[in-house]
Amino acid sequence: MDQTTAKRLLKEGAVFLFLDVPEGTEFGIDMKSWNTCEKFRGVKMIPPGIHYIFYSGLNDYGDIAPRSGFFYNFKQGEMIAKKWDKDECDISSDIITENEIVSFKENLMTLDQFLGPYPYDISEKWYNLSSHITEMTIQRIQPLSGVIRSALELISYENSVRSKQPKPDESPSSSKHAKRSRFSGDEKFLDNLLPDLRPKPGTELRFTKLPSKNYPENSTPSEITQHNLDLTYTLECLLQNYESEMDLIGELELSYICFLVGHSLEAFEHWKIIIGLLCECENAISKHRNIYDAFISVLEIQINEVPEEFLADIVSNNNFVYVKLRNLFRSISECNVDGRLKTKVDRFKRRLTEKFGWDFSHLDSEDEEDAPVIVET
Repeated sequence: MDQTTAKRLLKEGAVFLFLDVPEGTEFGIDMKSWNTCEKFRGVKMIPPGIHYIFYSGLNDYGDIAPRSGFFYNFKQGEMIAKKWDKDECDISSDIITENEIVSFKENLMTLDQFLGPYPYDISEKWYNLSSHITEMTIQRIQPLSGVIRSALELISYENSVRSKQPKPDESPSSSKHAKRSRFSGDEKFLDNLLPDLRPKPGTELRFTKLPSKNYPENSTPSEITQHNLDLTYTLECLLQNYESEMDLIGELELSYICFLVGHSLEAFEHWKIIIGLLCECENAISKHRNIYDAFISVLEIQINEVPEEFLADIVSNNNFVYVKLRNLFRSISECNVDGRLKTKVDRFKRRLTEKFGWDFSHLDSEDEEDAPVIVET
């Protein structure tokens, strides 16, 4: 990078100061990470927009802590400063005063040698993975603590009501029934002895919850069956939680980044939930055409960025993505949508076939694992 461009980016780009970070700490921004050295003080030339800062500290024995991180929407020329808490082996909750920030800005040229430049080789890739995430999406989903942790801190809750251990059945009954009753009672008693572990309040990701039922109240049995076969009603209920329907795609992107970069398993599960829902809504495709157009584009980028170590969970886990995409591609081929969307789907199918060897031919036939089993009597 020439000096003129570097000076311009240094002036226009944002700066993240990370002070008192121990040497050897893993630190990263977006999709790049490094191990800090003695002179590390932060990152400069950060492009304006939403970015993900993450880190993993080292304890006194050299063990690496689980990854933690947070999203932040950097403004042009903005400077954010955080300090490291050596006692907690984590980012400090202390507030950096405005006077300190002003002092850091005045001495930016002196600090320059201690700041690593933002890795611009990943900027386009990062933008493609996060283009639908807004600041409101972050505020709505990010934990109240402000930090996303790969290993949730669990605390034990006392059961408010514990069932009493059942007394032996004194009434005349068969020995078989008595044994079954005692076993069931012992099992419940042991369950009540297990700790009730839940995430510490304020530390969990606050993803949008799906409705508890896939059908409206007072639905007939046939209507319930129909709503379970086509989840359009569930999707419509979910979209009511957003100001814009494209916020759902933003939540899909955020959950993907939280599991890919933040190593969050709960984010991985939510990512699969959104994919599963969007792939089972045939009646919604033409009505929410923009959602599905963005969904195809985003999912294609996400699958292309999945590292090999995640493929076993995403691709081979009961072929989850493959099975769901077969349903979606079948629905799009049969519904009344424009040719542009169908052309995009055809291109996506070809790339998936080239990358994974997935066969999307004969979409009108049932998958082998979903086909009915015929038993000879």
